[in-house]
Amino acid sequence: MAQGHSVDEYLETIYFLAFPIGEYRPLSGGSPTLSARVAEMLGVSRASAGEMLKRLEREGLIERGEHKEALLTATGRKRAEKVVRKHRVIERLLTDFMGYTPAEAHVQADLLGDTFTDDMVERIEEKLGHPDRCPHGWPVDPDVEQAENQELAPLSDLAAGTRATIVRLAEHDGELLHWFYDQDLIPGRELVVRETQPAAGQVAVRLNGQERAIGEKAAAGLFVRPG
Repeated sequence: MAQGHSVDEYLETIYFLAFPIGEYRPLSGGSPTLSARVAEMLGVSRASAGEMLKRLEREGLIERGEHKEALLTATGRKRAEKVVRKHRVIERLLTDFMGYTPAEAHVQADLLGDTFTDDMVERIEEKLGHPDRCPHGWPVDPDVEQAENQELAPLSDLAAGTRATIVRLAEHDGELLHWFYDQDLIPGRELVVRETQPAAGQVAVRLNGQERAIGEKAAAGLFVRPG
């Protein structure tokens, strides 16, 4: 994303951090603050992220929880969900009609998000036949996404011997997203966790009849359905 991010881009980022792990909660012991996580995902300074979070709080789009974490208010969540849905519809337009690869579509959808009006998005979705999911496996309808969250887990959380199907790919890291596609780690692929190797920071899996090692960061960005 370019510098000078909009309120909608910040709300979208906070939404991505809140789901699929549930409402944002700080991790224990020296974990990054929400400001730091938002700053990292948007490529801005922590100071810039902090100022925007204060603005979002003043405008009633986020509120502070019992541990000072930022939570989307009902108004903020509704607006964030609208932005997320638009992004996923645009991704499908780019892949289905314009020939972009799924990884390319994510980047282009970020750039085009403010270009399309709500009416345009509704018409695009209708022309697409109301697709259920974006190219990376995320439901277009946020309500469906949040209900489905209960069925999914990051690959990094699974025990050895577990069979699973890849359902969604983490999107916020463009290089990682390209890597998923290069490695054929895409929605619908079935795999078996052969071994977890915390010391080495990786998970060994069997995919398409081949053994391979997946780094911890990548494994945390593969959301799978066990069983």
